[in-house]
Amino acid sequence: MGKLPRLIMPALLIVAAYYAMFGGEYSLFELRGSRAAVAAEQATIEELEGRIDSLDAWADSVRSDPATLERIAREQFGMIREGETLYRFVPPEDEDAERR
Repeated sequence: MGKLPRLIMPALLIVAAYYAMFGGEYSLFELRGSRAAVAAEQATIEELEGRIDSLDAWADSVRSDPATLERIAREQFGMIREGETLYRFVPPEDEDAERR
């Protein structure tokens, strides 16, 4: 009966070590998945920082360049200068839409 208690303790330690590495909330698999998620989030952050830099440059251009401001006013808001005439061309509707 002396061998059984000696075998139980190492077996329990092995099972506990196995569970700590491969099972549970903080396993190696969970750690690997978390690292992949962190890498994906860092890539998203870098992409968004690039977009922010681009928008900052665009905003500086709008603030400092009157030609850019005028182009935006004309294209997005349909504004014209005094004495100009604005012509808008409407694309024809689809023939399928007319038949319905």
